[in-house]
Amino acid sequence: MLPHSFAEELARAHSVAPDALPGAAFCALADGLLALLFPQRAERPLPTADAVEAELQYFRAELAALLAGVPALPASPAALADEFTAQLPALRAALLRDASAILASDPAAQGLPEIISSYPGFYATALYRLAHALHQRGLPRLPRLLSEYAHQRTGIDIHPGAHIGPAFCIDHGTGLVIGETAIIGANVQIYQGVTLGALSVTKGLQGTKRHPTIEDHVVIYAGATILGGSTVVGAHSIIGGNVWLTESVPSHSRVYHRAHIQISRNVDPAAELVFSI
Repeated sequence: MLPHSFAEELARAHSVAPDALPGAAFCALADGLLALLFPQRAERPLPTADAVEAELQYFRAELAALLAGVPALPASPAALADEFTAQLPALRAALLRDASAILASDPAAQGLPEIISSYPGFYATALYRLAHALHQRGLPRLPRLLSEYAHQRTGIDIHPGAHIGPAFCIDHGTGLVIGETAIIGANVQIYQGVTLGALSVTKGLQGTKRHPTIEDHVVIYAGATILGGSTVVGAHSIIGGNVWLTESVPSHSRVYHRAHIQISRNVDPAAELVFSI
């Protein structure tokens, strides 16, 4: 039997906890919005403009209703829903550019419908762009909730505060981390396991630029780690796999990690061991 004091401790924690957000409903609404913007993700296509317009009005009303349950909003729920809905044409255009960038860089991709409906990189980027639009309007907690939803489904963790330019391509993507103050230019391609992170800083530096800047037309291969708010990867650079980078490199750089790999043959594998743990 647990002591009563533990129950009292939990009760005090519950009494001062912030109001819970309707997180599951927001995530479901985001998935529904993607299905509306991209019929490749929809179970039931909408054949007429009137049907699409009705769905847009439904989305706008649902968003306003859900926002009404979010404390400390910077504006009224209706005004925020109107602003966000008005941004949908630009968001869709941006995401089509992202999908086209993936198609252009991935030899295995068979077309935009496949990328839009099944590529985790596209899905994570889509949720990021929705969350970033809400983050820019100063909504508390909700943008991070959406980005974490995408993280859980794809293994791709993009903070909604990051700034990512057009035609962004994530190839595979699991294990990819992009920090809050990272800035990524146009036509950047990033593989799985890449970290755009911060060097160790004190809590007092919260709000300062802590994550790197990646300029246009950069490719960053799997497992690379790039750290620091003043670190800039110049345009048209290639960062090889498993590189650990904490200083800037100029444009058109090629940065590779050279590993020492020994290959040999022996009928007794144990004879080839050069270390043990």
